[in-house]
Amino acid sequence: MIDGQPLASFQPFIDTATGRIAGVEALGRLRQADGRLLSVGPLFTDPKVSPALLRRLDRQIRDDALARLHQAPDDWFVSLNISPRWISRLRPNQPLPSLKQLAKRGIAAQRVVFEITELGGASQKLAEVVARYRAAGARIAIDDFGAGYSQLDRVLALQPDILKLDMRLFQEAARGGPSGEVVKALAQMAEKTGCWIIAEGVETEAELHFALECGARYVQGYLFARPELEFYPSDAFVAHFARLRDQYVQRKLAERARLMTLRQQLAELMNRLKGWAEGHAPTAALPDPASYPWLLRLYQCDRHGTQITPNLEWNGQAWVEDARYLRHNWSWRPYFYQVLAEGWEERRLTLSSTYRDATTNQYCLTAGQFIDNGRRLLLLDIDAAGL
Repeated sequence: MIDGQPLASFQPFIDTATGRIAGVEALGRLRQADGRLLSVGPLFTDPKVSPALLRRLDRQIRDDALARLHQAPDDWFVSLNISPRWISRLRPNQPLPSLKQLAKRGIAAQRVVFEITELGGASQKLAEVVARYRAAGARIAIDDFGAGYSQLDRVLALQPDILKLDMRLFQEAARGGPSGEVVKALAQMAEKTGCWIIAEGVETEAELHFALECGARYVQGYLFARPELEFYPSDAFVAHFARLRDQYVQRKLAERARLMTLRQQLAELMNRLKGWAEGHAPTAALPDPASYPWLLRLYQCDRHGTQITPNLEWNGQAWVEDARYLRHNWSWRPYFYQVLAEGWEERRLTLSSTYRDATTNQYCLTAGQFIDNGRRLLLLDIDAAGL
């Protein structure tokens, strides 16, 4: 027995291109006798609640959502959660209950995103059902993407239209660190496979900025709206979103300004170091790097990428040599062939993209310039944390 009246509540998706509501996710609620609304989520993880009761509850909520979708603007879509575990119970050629509900309520399948939740269920049957949803005109999303490695197989098998980043992973990634790079890589993979990204759980401005950094097409979360029984106006968050987007752009412009300042300082430093290196001056003749606090180390390679000098690092009082990497070849590193591609002909200074240094675990950039008529390459590793 389930206590309460099953209802759908709706949380909007904000289109990052316009700031307007593009659609809603239907979320289950139970209205109590005192009017309170409780999430149905805990019921779906309670082993004491029978699967048959949960399937009936799920369809009641979905039917309520579809019955009320006529109150929303015609260009909105609705996202409906579908469990693979229940799909696996379908008989061969059995009409799909969700498509029957759409027909009953007069909802075009083009307005619906079926959101595959969880990892369970028979993969072959799931792929067949997804194909039937898509043939009807609906779109497919995979929820909690990034929460389990096997979802990569699911992406290849189902070729979804939308990926929803796992909320906990996304929120952790927005705070920085290695998970941030993982989520950006997942977002790049999604872009290359033609998927749109939804960032859910956007609760802070920092999380919105990270969602935009990842190229999210839609954002969803308490920063804009909690799930509600009624629909918001399409333009309810346009002004709010525009203000936050402008803040993001200003932050990116400030980052760009810092990068331009760094380039100017690098050019100045590189000119000083070029004279030192080409003159074969002793280490003691190197300039004091107090004006360049971001400098981690400098070293030289031959034009084929083999390191021919020790690393030189400033310990706060003097330059210290580290000979561990002599004769190591770095031609396979992205920064090296970037220098080859961009700096060989003009002997100009080049600056790599940010990467994580495997030795120090720091985020770095590497600046490089050919010297000695192209026979040597002078390289500077830079701490990227301040950028």
